Amino acid sequence: MRYEKALVWLRNDLRWDDNLTIKKATELAKSIVPVYCLDPRQFGPGDFGLQKTGIHRARFLLETLRDLQEQIAAKGGKLLLLRGHPEKEIPALARDLGAGVICFSQKVTEEEIKVEEVLEKEAWQHGIATESYWQSTLFHIDDLPFPVTQLPEMFTRFRKECEKLVQIRPMETISDPVRFTPLPENHSIELPDLQELGCSHAGQEPAGDMIFKGGSGAAWERIHHYFWQTEALASYKQTRNGLLGADYSSKFSLWLGLGALSARQIYWEIRRFESEKTKNQSTYWLIFELIWRDFFRFIAKKHGNRIFQIQGIQDKPGYWKEDREVFLKWTAGETGIPFIDANMRELNQTGFMSNRGRQLVASFLVNDLEIDWRWGAAYFEQQLIDYDPCSNWGNWMYIAGVGNDPRQDRYFNILLQAKKYDPQGEYIARWIPELAKLKGFDRHVPFQLTSETLKKNRLRLGNGYPVPLVSLENWSI
Repeated sequence: MRYEKALVWLRNDLRWDDNLTIKKATELAKSIVPVYCLDPRQFGPGDFGLQKTGIHRARFLLETLRDLQEQIAAKGGKLLLLRGHPEKEIPALARDLGAGVICFSQKVTEEEIKVEEVLEKEAWQHGIATESYWQSTLFHIDDLPFPVTQLPEMFTRFRKECEKLVQIRPMETISDPVRFTPLPENHSIELPDLQELGCSHAGQEPAGDMIFKGGSGAAWERIHHYFWQTEALASYKQTRNGLLGADYSSKFSLWLGLGALSARQIYWEIRRFESEKTKNQSTYWLIFELIWRDFFRFIAKKHGNRIFQIQGIQDKPGYWKEDREVFLKWTAGETGIPFIDANMRELNQTGFMSNRGRQLVASFLVNDLEIDWRWGAAYFEQQLIDYDPCSNWGNWMYIAGVGNDPRQDRYFNILLQAKKYDPQGEYIARWIPELAKLKGFDRHVPFQLTSETLKKNRLRLGNGYPVPLVSLENWSI
C-alpha cells in the first residue's frame, strides 16, 4: 500500500544518510514529514535525585538537531519540531496532516518501548498505520546466528559467532529527489535554547582538549581527521587507553549516541581505510569496540528491565551503601584520590571521560566506596554526551559484578593504574590545578608526602585538596 503522506518520527537516528527509517518512508508514501519531539521527561528529574539530561548532553542534542535541520533543508524539506510526550504529539500531528503511516526506529529499553506501545495504540485508534525498523547496531538483529532469547551471555562467544556467520549490511541510500509534505507555519516550534529546556548552568562552556560539536557534519569532520588527516586509526590499539589530547581514541561514541553517525558508516569507512591505507590490529580493534556496543544492546533486549535493577542480570543480592554525602564527593571529584578526582572533574567540565577513566571511577565507587552502582550509572546518564542506556548500564553491571563478566570481583588498584597510565601526573596537573605544583608521580600521592614537602608546595590536605575517603592499605605499587 502506498500512502499520500508518511510521518517520520526521528529518535536516536538524527542523520539523513544511512537512515533506514527515512528510506522506508520515502518508499511507503508520496511525501514525508520528518519530525523530532522534545520530550520534557528527558530534561526533568532522573533517578536518585539526579537530572535525566545534564548541560553537556542537552547542548550536544541541540547542535545535532540544528545540523539535521540544515541537512533536511538542503534536500528541500523542513525538520518539524514538537515539544511534549511523543506518544501523544506524534499521532496527533499525523492526524492533523492526514498522514497515513508513522515510521520510526526501534529501541530496546523499557521507557522507550512503553512510549512506542502507547504511540502505536493511539495511532491505530485513528486509523494510522505504524512501521518500525531496526537500525541501531552493526549486526542486524535479523542476521544474528541465534535468536535474541538465546544470545550468549559471554561476549567472546557472541563476537566469534557473529564475526564468522554475519555479513554487515550495506549502507542505505535514499533516492533523490525526496518529496516533502508542505507544512503550515504553526505546526513547528523553534529550536529552544538550553535555559528553555531547564538546564542549569546554561552559560557554562566546555573546557576540554577537544570541543565536541553535535551533528553529522561534525561527525564526518572527525572521521576525516582521525582516519585520513592524522591516520590515528592505524595506532588506535596502542593509544586507546590514553587520557590527554584529542586523538588517543576516536570519540565516535559521541555521535553514535544520538545516531548522527551509524555503526555501519564507521565500519565501511574502516574497510575503506584498510584498503587504501593499512589493515592492522588497530583497525580491527575499532570494529571490536563496535561489536561490544552491539553486545550490550542485544543483552538489553534479551534481559529487559533487569539491566536497571540492583541485582543485575545475575540476580545477585546487593551489598552497596546509600551514602549520599560520599556519593556527592565522588560526583564532584573530591574523593582525595587524584586519579579518580581528575577523571570526574573532566567529566563534569566536558561531558566526556576516557574508557580507562570510566572503568576506574566505576570500580572505585562500587568496590572502594561501596556505593550502589546504579547511582553511578545514573550520574553518567546525566553527564555523558555519549550516553547510551544499553552500553552505560551494561558496563556498570559489568564493573559491579552483576552483569556479563565471569570474574566475581572486577577491582582496580588505582595507584597501580596511575603508575601505568599517568606516571608523570600530567593528567592530574591538567584537571586538578591545586596539585600541579607537585612533581611527577607525587601528584598522585599527596597524602603520602611529608608535611615539609606539602608546605614547600603550598598545599594543605583537607583545605587545598581533600583527604582520602578510603584507606590505601590495599594499594601497593
